[in-house]
Amino acid sequence: MLTIWGRKNSINVQKVLWCCGELKLKFDRIDAGMEHGVNNTPEYRAMNPNGTVPTINDEDFILWESNSIVRYLAMKYAPDLLYGNDVKTFASASRWLDWENNELLPPQHELVMQLVRLPQDERDPAKLERARQSFIKRLHIIEEQLCRTPYISGERFTYGDIPLGLRLHRWFLFGLEQPPMPHIERWYRAIRERQAFQVWTANPAHHVEG
Repeated sequence: MLTIWGRKNSINVQKVLWCCGELKLKFDRIDAGMEHGVNNTPEYRAMNPNGTVPTINDEDFILWESNSIVRYLAMKYAPDLLYGNDVKTFASASRWLDWENNELLPPQHELVMQLVRLPQDERDPAKLERARQSFIKRLHIIEEQLCRTPYISGERFTYGDIPLGLRLHRWFLFGLEQPPMPHIERWYRAIRERQAFQVWTANPAHHVEG
């Protein structure tokens, strides 16, 4: 049985949970991180020296880093379902996972700090606006891709849509101003209809980064 450590309102844990939902893969989940603790215990650090979530144990194979876990699960359990068992589609989806981590995470982290985590008197409107503009700049890249293909890596849903889907889900929950992006809106409606998305994405009232 696959075991997943991580709180279910973490965006990085949700990547793995959504992927498991697409695969209809059974797992045990152990709350870890923030108010749940666990991730700073010696036992957890022996598995994941970073003390981050999620971490998985799949038949005694320990793996951390959410995007690497999503890639691993796709390769092991559903190459046909999640990338058409095609190396070029796999590479394209993998690229978008790296891009999500490098390009979308930093401005969204700042948005979370300025909108959610920092006390009201410590929030900086200038930092918030810079982060909003930075995120929108990257949204234009996604919009350009989605004007050419229905999903981020081609004609079908792949594991590449999972991390991007969660980042944009968080973005839309913030309700910040953005220019019209009809292709993103069309794609976002499509992924929201997926059962695994509906089951494993955070309650809008309780969304938390990390």
